[in-house]
Order: sequence, then C-alpha cells, then structure tokens
Amino acid sequence: MKLVLVGYMASGKSTIGQILADDLKIDFIDLDTAIADSVGLSVPELFKTKGEVFFRKKETLFLEELLDTDKDLILATGGGTPCYGNNMDIILEKATHSLYLKLSIPSLVGRIIMQKENRPLVSNITNEDLPEFIGKHLFERSSQYERASNIINCDSKTIDELKEEIKDLLL
Repeated sequence: MKLVLVGYMASGKSTIGQILADDLKIDFIDLDTAIADSVGLSVPELFKTKGEVFFRKKETLFLEELLDTDKDLILATGGGTPCYGNNMDIILEKATHSLYLKLSIPSLVGRIIMQKENRPLVSNITNEDLPEFIGKHLFERSSQYERASNIINCDSKTIDELKEEIKDLLL
C-alpha cells in the first residue's frame, strides 16, 4: 500500500500520516523532511539559499523515487507538491490511495498563524492579510488537491475520528 496525503499547509498531513502509519505498522515519510535531510538544510533555508525551482525539482525526484519503492508507506506531501509539474499525475499513477485533507480557510488561518515563522510562503504576510492570501492560494491549488482519490473534510474532527475515517476507506 502506498498512501499519499495532499492538502494545504497545516492541514495535518504529517500529523495524521504519522499516527496512521504507527497504527497500521507501516513506514511514514514526510516529503519535505526527506528533502531537507538529503540536502542538509531546512525547507525555509532551502527556499532562501537555493530557491523554489531547486526545491521543486528535488521534490519531484523524491516523490517518484519514494513511490517507486516496493515497501508500504504513507507519504505526507508538502502543500505545493501536487500543484507543480506533473506531481499529481505521478501520485495518481503510482499511489494506491491519495487523500486530500480538506480544511476551511478559517481553520487553516488559525493553524498557520501559530507557525508562520516555519512557513516560508507566509512568513512575511501580516495576520490581517492571511485569510485573503490563503483563500486565493487555496483557490489556485484546490483543482489539483481535488483530483485525489478521496477527499476528507477535516474541520471539527479529532485526530482519532480522522484516523478511523481514513482506515475505513483503506480497509
């Protein structure tokens, strides 16, 4: 089984992915972390020093390599992963399941405000401008996210509720 989680930044891909992987006893990989570990720089440092084009090329390379392995895994993508190049096509072709973890704009704003300094895309945006930025950005990306084989509405659900809902879909 290869399960790929897609969705906007702070939608819970890494959190739910790790919990699901532990529960199902399979490997969990966070794509951003795998890239950062291989290059020896954090994602914000990568964007700052090497640029987004470098990062996106690495992202596609790692995505393909990870989905071409023979082992079962849950992969949490970065928020932009499905929206660049042919990454969503790769996910749909090579993953057993793809899930879009969907959250409303207010829910995303509430989460992102707490972690802005770790999010290069929004680190320089004022809190007042964040809802408009996220809304516009989400509108641009949602057509790719919604291509996932399943869409999970995550608003007002606990981690355990989400875990059980996703397990029901998979099993």
